[in-house]
Amino acid sequence: MYRKIILLVCVMISLQAPAQQPVIDTKRDAFISSLMQKMTLDEKIGQLNLLTGGEATTGSVVSAGVEAKIKNGQVGGIFSMSTPARIRKAQEIAVTQTRLKIPVIFGMDVIHGYKTMFPIPLGLSCTWDMQLIERAARIAATEASADGLNWAYSPMVDIARDPRWGRISEGSGEDPYLGSQIAKAMVKGYQGDDLSKNNTLMACVKHFALYGAAEAGRDYNTTDMSRVRMYNEYLPPYKAAVDAGAGSVMTSFNEIDGIPATASKWLLTDLLRKQWGFKGLVVTDYTAINEMIDHGMGNLQQVSALALKAGVDMDMVGEGFLTTLKRSLQQGKVTQKQIDDACRRVLEAKYMLGLFDDPYRYCNEERAATAIYTKANRQEARAIAAESFVLLKNDNNTLPIKKSGTIALIGPLANNKSNMPGTWSVSADFSKPVSVLEGLREAVGNNAKVVYAKGSNLTEDSLLEQRATMFGKSLGRDSRSDEALLQEALDIAAQSDVIVAALGEAAEMSGESASRTDIGIPDVQRKLLETLLATGKPVILVLFAGRPMTLVWEQQHVHAILDVWFPGSEAGSSIADVLFGDVNPSGKLTATFPQNVGQIPIYYNHKNTGRPLPEGQWFQKFRSNYLDVSNDPLYPFGYGLSYTSFSYSDITLSSASLRPGQKINASVTVTNTGTRAGKETVQLYLRDMVGSITRPVKELKGFRKIELKPGESKTVLFTISVEDLKFYNSDLKYVAEPGDFKVFIGSNSRDVREADFKLL
Repeated sequence: MYRKIILLVCVMISLQAPAQQPVIDTKRDAFISSLMQKMTLDEKIGQLNLLTGGEATTGSVVSAGVEAKIKNGQVGGIFSMSTPARIRKAQEIAVTQTRLKIPVIFGMDVIHGYKTMFPIPLGLSCTWDMQLIERAARIAATEASADGLNWAYSPMVDIARDPRWGRISEGSGEDPYLGSQIAKAMVKGYQGDDLSKNNTLMACVKHFALYGAAEAGRDYNTTDMSRVRMYNEYLPPYKAAVDAGAGSVMTSFNEIDGIPATASKWLLTDLLRKQWGFKGLVVTDYTAINEMIDHGMGNLQQVSALALKAGVDMDMVGEGFLTTLKRSLQQGKVTQKQIDDACRRVLEAKYMLGLFDDPYRYCNEERAATAIYTKANRQEARAIAAESFVLLKNDNNTLPIKKSGTIALIGPLANNKSNMPGTWSVSADFSKPVSVLEGLREAVGNNAKVVYAKGSNLTEDSLLEQRATMFGKSLGRDSRSDEALLQEALDIAAQSDVIVAALGEAAEMSGESASRTDIGIPDVQRKLLETLLATGKPVILVLFAGRPMTLVWEQQHVHAILDVWFPGSEAGSSIADVLFGDVNPSGKLTATFPQNVGQIPIYYNHKNTGRPLPEGQWFQKFRSNYLDVSNDPLYPFGYGLSYTSFSYSDITLSSASLRPGQKINASVTVTNTGTRAGKETVQLYLRDMVGSITRPVKELKGFRKIELKPGESKTVLFTISVEDLKFYNSDLKYVAEPGDFKVFIGSNSRDVREADFKLL
C-alpha cells in the first residue's frame, strides 16, 4: 500500500497587495521620538553614514579616520569588522564618547557561512531543501553573531538567466518561484523569531532590483525590462523576503527605467514601501550613490539628494550623505522630514537588534571561543554540501567508485584548500578547508591508494590566472612547462584503475566583477582532460564551478561528471562521500546549462514565438532556431541524476475543471526502480494555454523532495488552486483568466508527464 504525501502548492505572492500592517510598537516609537528630539541635524545625518572597518588594520580600532568620526557622531554603522574585542572597542567609543551614546550597528558579507563555509548559494539552491537552506543560514547567524556581528548582507535573491554574469553564483538561479521559497528560508534562518536575541542577524535583501538582468552578463551594466516582466519574473523573490520580515534591503547598481536603482523613488518608495508595506532600513551597495555621477545624474550633492528623496536611509562608504545633505537642506533640495525618516529607520533597526538595551550583547568572547567553526557545524556543512552536488552524467555506472585499488586524483583544484569555499567567503580561514586529496585519502584509509598530480595550471594565461585567484585564493602557479605537468599526470594515470579529474573554475572566476565571455573549462585543463581520456581508463570529472558552464565536449566524452560547485569548509570530505557512494547525489539544477554562449540567455520558462520550432526538430527554415545548434539546453532546469533510477506514473487529476474557491488534486506515483536508496525532487509545472498576454511554456509551481528505498513507491499529491494560476496582466492586475491549462509533473523541466484541465 502506497503512503501518500500531500504537497500544498504555495500561493503565488501578490506583488501589489499591501503587506499586513505590523503591530505598532509604542514603546519603541516613544523611545526613538524622544531620542530624535535631542539630536542635532549633524547627529541625524551621522546615523545615515555606513563605513568599512577594514579587518586588516592594526593599531587604530578601525581603519584610518573612522575612529574620529565615531567620536564626532558621524557613523551609524560599520561593516567588515569582527571579533567581540574589536567590536566592543569601537562600540565603546560610540556609547561612551559621543553626546547621545547611540550604538553602532555592525555588518558583514555573510553570504554562505561565516567561519564554517557552506556551498556557494547557487550550489546550496540545488539541494531544493528549504530546511537545509534555513539551517545553513541559522548556523551562519549563530557564528557571525558570536563574533560580534548583527547584520548580514544576504540573501542575494536576484533572478539570473545569464551565466556569463559572475554573481549568478551568489543567488538561487533562474526561477522566481523557487527563488522565493529560498529567500524566505534564508531570512528565517538569519533572523529567527526575535531579532533582539544575540544569536540572530538582521537580513539584508539584495540587490533591489533586477541586478541579475545586467546586459551582456557584464557586472554593474544596464538593465532594461517591462513592468510586466518585472512583476511576473524578477520581483517575486524580493517580495517574498520582505514578507518574511527581512529587516533591511540593499539597492542595486543597475538602472531601472533610465534611473539608477539607488535614485528610483518608484522602486524604493512607491513599490517597496507603499505597495509592499516595507518598514525597514534601505542601504545602498558599496559607493552606489557616488557611482551615479558616472551614470550622468549629477555631482555628489545632486546624487546624494536624489538617493535620499528616493528612499535610501544609509549610504555605504561613499559619505555623500555626510558631506552634502546639510547643504542640500539649506538650499531646499531635501526636506527635514526626509532626513528624519531615514534617521528613524536606522534607529529602529538598532532598537530591534536590542542595541539600545545592551550595546555589547554581541560581544561575548567566551561564546565566540565555543560557537564558531565547531565540529558539529562542520559536520552539517559536510552533509549539506553533499546534498548540493549535481550528477550530470554517469555512463555505465562509473560512479560510485570502490575504495580499493589505485585512484589517480589529477587537476589544479585537486590539492588546494583556499578555493574550496568559493567566492564571497570573506570571513573564512583558507588554511582550514578540506582539500579533495585530503578527503579522498581519509575516506579510503588503508583500503586503497590515492596518487596525485597537478596536471596543469588553471589556465595557460598567467595574467588571467592572477585575476581569477584574488583575495588569497592562489592556486600556486607551477613554474614547470605545460608538457612537464602533463607528463607527470600521465605517469600517475598509468598506475591507476580510475582517474578523478578535479577541474573547472577557480573560486574567483565567479562572483562580483567576475563576468566571463567564455564559460567553458579553461584551455590547458581541457587539454589535460583530453589526454587523460586517451588512456582508455574511466575518467570522472569533478567539476568546480560558480555558474552553468558549456560542457558539450565533456558530456560527449567523459564517463561521469559531478558538479560540486564550491562546497565549503568540508569540500574534500563531502566530495569523497559522494564519489564513494556513502551519499547518493540528489542535487537538481536551478539554472539552465547552455550548449554554447550563443544561446544565452537561456531559461526553461521562456515564451513561445509566433514561429516556434516544432517539438523534436533541430532546424526548420523560417522558424525560431539556429543554423548551427539546436534550441535545446545541454542540461535543463531541474535536471540531476542519481545512483539509482526513478519512474513516474501518469498524472491523475481529481477533476478536469476548476472553479474559483475550489481545488484540483494532481498526483503521480514515483517508484525507485534501481538498487540503491535515493532522493528525488518531484517538480510541478503549469502552463496557461491562452492569456491576455503571452504566457511562459512552463512555470514551476511546486516541488517535493522524497526519499525512496529500492523498489519503494510513493504517491506525491499536489493541490492546485486558482491562486496558482494568477499572473500580472498588461494593467499589472493580478488575475487568473478562465481557459485551458496544462499541468506537468516530472524529474526536471524537460522530462515530465502532462495532463489538462480548465479554469471555469
